[in-house]
Amino acid sequence: MKFGVCCLSVVPARAEPSDKSEMVTQLLFGETYSIYEENRKGWKKIKTTFDNYECWIDDKQSTEITNEEFESINNNTKYVTSEVLSLLKNKNTNYLMPIVLGSSLPNFTDEKIILNGVEFDFDGIKNDNTFSPDKNSIAENAFLFLNTPYLWGGRSPFGIDCSGFTQIIYKLIGIKLPRDAYQQAKIGQTLSFIEESKSGDLAFFDNDEGKIIHVGIMLGDNKIIHASGKVRIDKIDHQGIFNAETNRYSHKLRLIKQIIENV
Repeated sequence: MKFGVCCLSVVPARAEPSDKSEMVTQLLFGETYSIYEENRKGWKKIKTTFDNYECWIDDKQSTEITNEEFESINNNTKYVTSEVLSLLKNKNTNYLMPIVLGSSLPNFTDEKIILNGVEFDFDGIKNDNTFSPDKNSIAENAFLFLNTPYLWGGRSPFGIDCSGFTQIIYKLIGIKLPRDAYQQAKIGQTLSFIEESKSGDLAFFDNDEGKIIHVGIMLGDNKIIHASGKVRIDKIDHQGIFNAETNRYSHKLRLIKQIIENV
């Protein structure tokens, strides 16, 4: 088995080994993966460590690491970036690289990280996600993504989809959610009524066939923040999400899940 780590700000991951294939997710800086297959056209089939998602990445955007470094990164990454953009300075070249909100900081100490044998100075704000999850910070983190454009497969402040949004917000407080909305809907405690929900709970929405197709974060006061066209705040009731701009319901409520117990 081979292993890798994302050494770029954002790496697109695709359903098939082709630039023309749909992007199904993204790797953020510092996230690791296992390599399962390589083809002659320069693509690697991987499984992400964070959420066990299988996808393809371009070999030119892949950085292989040893099994020892793979284990070291996964055992010694407790910080994630907590502002829209942070900067890394390569100590060998003095080049700067921006990294986005929710990126991982492997082997972080004294405002530095070491990745694949290269030392970087870190300039930014970080979260220690090894503490007990703080449900009260979920909404505050979510507001950082307001007006981010919707992007299928996206996980960054420059383009994100609904489940990528909820996944990154929970990553910031040290909780790993699955990648897709229907997978996220399988965890946590189901609430019986919308009135029981608190800020930070997840609301899920289905289509006419009953398939979960959308997820958002409850804010309290019958409001929800979610990625639909852009990351936006809308009203929500027992029927679903009401879009005041179009004066109609945009998503049909299926269930609400409490991922973290209320404090």
